[in-house]
Amino acid sequence: MPVAVITGANRGIGLELVKFYVAQKWDVYALCRNSSDDLNESGAKIINKVDVGNPDTIPLALSKLKDIKIDLLINNAGVLGRDTIKEWDPHTIEHQFRVNALGPLLVTQCLLDQLKSGSKVAHITSRMGSLADNSSGGYYGYRMSKAALNAAGVSMAHDLKEQGIAVALLHPGYVQTEMVSYGGDISAELAASRLANVIDQLTIENSGSFWHSNGDVLPW
Repeated sequence: MPVAVITGANRGIGLELVKFYVAQKWDVYALCRNSSDDLNESGAKIINKVDVGNPDTIPLALSKLKDIKIDLLINNAGVLGRDTIKEWDPHTIEHQFRVNALGPLLVTQCLLDQLKSGSKVAHITSRMGSLADNSSGGYYGYRMSKAALNAAGVSMAHDLKEQGIAVALLHPGYVQTEMVSYGGDISAELAASRLANVIDQLTIENSGSFWHSNGDVLPW
C-alpha cells in the first residue's frame, strides 16, 4: 500500500487530499496542529501538534514517521495575510514566510531519509507567487513567501534528481476555503482531485515545474 504524508490536513484542500488518497487505498498520514471532526472520521493516521511555522518543534513532531517509507509528501499547510503597501506588519509577513516557505523546506529535509527513488514531493504554492502573473499588487507577505517556496522547490528538484525523487510546485486554483472566506470558484474537493491528477503525471523528467491544478504550466 503506497504511503502519503500531507500537512495542513485538518481542513480545506488538505482535508480533501486526505480523503482522496484514503479512497484510493493509500496509507495516509495526516499532519496538522489540531485535528478536526472531519479529519478524525477520514480513516487517516493523524499526527497532531505539527506546527510547520515553528522550526524548533518540527523535527521532534516528525520523528513519529521515522520508521515508514513515504511515496508522496504533500506540503499543503499555508497561511494568507492581506498586506498592503500602506498597511503591513513585519511579524505577520515573517509568519507567512515561516509557514509558507521555510516550513515545507524543513518538513522535506526532516523526512528525506523516509523518501526513496520514485517518491514525489508536491508543494502547494500559488500563482500569486509568480512575478510574471502579478497584475494587481498587494498581498506582500503571501506573494513573497510563495515566490520563496517556488525558488526552494526548483532547487529541491535539482538536488533530489539523482535520488530519483521528483518535485512539483502546484497552484490549486481559487478554492472555496476558509482562507479566502469561501469566495473561490472551485470546491476544495475538485481542487484536490485535480491536484492528485497532476501529481500522478509528475516524473523526474518534468520535476521542478510550476503547474495549475488544471494542468496548465504557469509562468515564474
